[in-house]
Amino acid sequence: MTEELEMAMEIGQEGMDSAMQHLAAELTKVRAGKASPSMLSGIMVEYYGSPTPLNQVSNVGTTDSRTISIQPFEKSLLGTIERSIFEANLGLTPMNDGEFIRINIPALTEERRKILVKQVKGLGEDAKVSIRNVRHKMMDAIKAAVKAGYSEDAGKRNEDEVEKIVKAYYAKSDELVEVKEKDIMTI
Repeated sequence: MTEELEMAMEIGQEGMDSAMQHLAAELTKVRAGKASPSMLSGIMVEYYGSPTPLNQVSNVGTTDSRTISIQPFEKSLLGTIERSIFEANLGLTPMNDGEFIRINIPALTEERRKILVKQVKGLGEDAKVSIRNVRHKMMDAIKAAVKAGYSEDAGKRNEDEVEKIVKAYYAKSDELVEVKEKDIMTI
């Protein structure tokens, strides 16, 4: 295998890995009726004039399966954190008691569960699109190598190898989506 082709294959593999990591990260943000600090992972808080991740200005944890508690390192941040959670438009209502912010996670209705399952399937499909795009680039690299004098038989074997890799990543994606669906549909 030529160096360029090896490099293209490695870059393709990394691209597919990153698509799976992104899918896993996005799936953790979909709430399944259980409280999880990761639900607030994307929230930025204005801290001394610069946006700072919520977990860097406070302790974020769960007190039980339906409650997230946030204890800021500075009490003056309570209002700012509360406002940031409202602005994030997550459908969560923070309650400020002067020292902590508590967020009660309501139980999901059947209709809301079905909407979340559709959202999860959409995220899975987005991951597959990313994998297909990487596959396309890998196939182009193989075809370019064959045109440049690389053996056609070896090129065909590489194409078959790429297809096996893509199928494996599709299976991983389906598995992640299926696990999240079960989590959402479990009462």
